[in-house]
Amino acid sequence: MRIAVTEFLTLDGVSQGPGSPTEDTTGAFTQGGWLVPHLDRMFVQHTSDWLDLADGLLLGRRTYEAFARDWPEITDPADPFAERMNTLPKYVVSNTLTEGSWHPTTVLNGDPVQAVAQLKMRPGRELQIHGSARLGDVLLTAGLIDTLRLAIAPTVLRAGRRLLTGRGIPCGLRLLRHEATPSGLLLLEYEVRGRAAHGEYEGVTAFL
Repeated sequence: MRIAVTEFLTLDGVSQGPGSPTEDTTGAFTQGGWLVPHLDRMFVQHTSDWLDLADGLLLGRRTYEAFARDWPEITDPADPFAERMNTLPKYVVSNTLTEGSWHPTTVLNGDPVQAVAQLKMRPGRELQIHGSARLGDVLLTAGLIDTLRLAIAPTVLRAGRRLLTGRGIPCGLRLLRHEATPSGLLLLEYEVRGRAAHGEYEGVTAFL
């Protein structure tokens, strides 16, 4: 299976607390809910299309526990995400959990890179990471991420946990798709292409 990361970000790379001021206040973060003013029909449709590609969800413990608390409470049949989020297989990377409450759940103990590498070898379409920025960062560094799907809000916070912070080998990306929504969200889909490329500038005439 391929592994895809779906993340909501501010322009300065903050991924913490997009949906509510109380969603994630760790580190004394007080600026949650920054994505909400920019939600629109196009964003909902695109993120629903992304979720259509999933054969399972791959989550870190913190995100898993928040999702397991909130998603089962969404019973509106018109909600475009709830049924799939609640019925897709969930894989949670954790050495503190022994079982999950949000069924169907499999707990992946031990080294997260090795556990996910074994899971990735199974047949299927995509395992999708939603939220779980630290897990996504670790797996990107380990070369296990195939696709990045980002929704970038026209917002600069200058505070909060960022998506990419860990050490690792610089990686290159290839832009596959891009679109701007009416509310100003930039939707980007990248393919991970191994090491980042480098070059030396020799003047603009080389590109004419």
